[in-house]
Amino acid sequence: MERRRILVVDDEPAVRESLRMVLKDRFDVAQAASGTEALAMIDHGPVDVVLLDILMPELDGLEVLEQLKQRSVDLPVIMLTATKTVKTAVTAMKLGACDYITKPFDVDELLLIVERAVRSAELVREVETLRAEVGLRYGFESIVGASAKMQAVLKTAAMVAPLKTTVLITGESGTGKELIAKAIHYNSPRAAKPMVTINCAAIPDNLLESELFGHERGAFTDAYTKKLGQFELADQSTLFLDEIGEMNPSTQAKILRVIEQSEFTRIGGAQPVKVDVRLIAATNRDLHQGMREGTFRADLYYRLNVVSIHLPPLRERRDDISLLIRHFLRAKAIELGIAEKSFSTDALDLLMQYSWPGNVRELENVIERTMVLSHSSVMHPDDLPQYLAASEAGAHPAQRSVLRGEKRLSEAVDQFEQELIRSALAQTQNNQTRAAELLGTTRRILKYKMDKLGIVPQEETP
Repeated sequence: MERRRILVVDDEPAVRESLRMVLKDRFDVAQAASGTEALAMIDHGPVDVVLLDILMPELDGLEVLEQLKQRSVDLPVIMLTATKTVKTAVTAMKLGACDYITKPFDVDELLLIVERAVRSAELVREVETLRAEVGLRYGFESIVGASAKMQAVLKTAAMVAPLKTTVLITGESGTGKELIAKAIHYNSPRAAKPMVTINCAAIPDNLLESELFGHERGAFTDAYTKKLGQFELADQSTLFLDEIGEMNPSTQAKILRVIEQSEFTRIGGAQPVKVDVRLIAATNRDLHQGMREGTFRADLYYRLNVVSIHLPPLRERRDDISLLIRHFLRAKAIELGIAEKSFSTDALDLLMQYSWPGNVRELENVIERTMVLSHSSVMHPDDLPQYLAASEAGAHPAQRSVLRGEKRLSEAVDQFEQELIRSALAQTQNNQTRAAELLGTTRRILKYKMDKLGIVPQEETP
């Protein structure tokens, strides 16, 4: 295990040497005879803990402490003090020192305090490492999507991330709304605290208000203790309200008050609680329809819809399917602890042609299921869920073209009408009157359709 480096700062050589002798078996010990020398050493090499004397010529310990904290706020500093300067040591604690030791020091106490400071520094480093990993995981560059629509989504999200602006994310279930919300949060100044998430559809109406705002002890029958709500837990951070379209109008009114006044009152409470929370909301519902039907408040909608981000369904970003397949093949191999696998050309064609009504979530689940159940490193159509092949086989070519993004709906409708008319004419030996009857229309409308679709009339077969 790597030995931690302790810097002893004291103008008395005897004190420095005695501390070195106590610590040398467990740590690498560096020494500085003045505050200026200590600051220079900090600038030129990493130090895990500083033991800093308070009374020194030139720069005293408090001045050195302030400069150390300017360089690294998380660096643990333990003050060395004579008994008569304990009050000064307390002042040092207020300035950011983690502890103090009085001279002459007790060896066991000294080792205990230094060990504790080292562990604290290690925990800080671990948190910083994890925070960096989370930031990397939810960076905009890590989101798979090269299509024009997804690039527009990522551009908007990146622009709004540094601000406190409220964001409304819309899109079908499984399109990745929560992933975009996390990317916005973890690329914002609030990234030091975790994003708080609540699924409004998963909590019954009678419990949702308590979950959001908390309650005081005795507020209702089962309220045995005070409970902090999600708004309070998200103070100085981001609250992600998923499926906000499922929230009842009464709770919507309370959310509106928090947005407008940055405060709320716990259930059973009397005093308002001030919070600084950034809101990101998401829904797969049509909130405009909800406003028309009276199930969603218009005033809340306009408060939430400051910046709107719409996530396109997977069938509208088919260029991204192959990228997502490669991404999930690599990610799932690591997650499952198995060798990376690939799809045969036929299997890949099925995946590319399917309409993916469950969007990216469905694609991810299909790939994981197939990797787990297949016995070969190359996965074939037989390894895929049967409904993929059945759906493709039963779909009309025009339908497949639209769902793949190859044709517009109007083009597919024209193709379908053209096929129906040609089929009806073939069945009636090109008798347009009988063909019109077969199609349930008039001969005049049939003739109009034929001209529009470029169907040249053929001579009637006797």
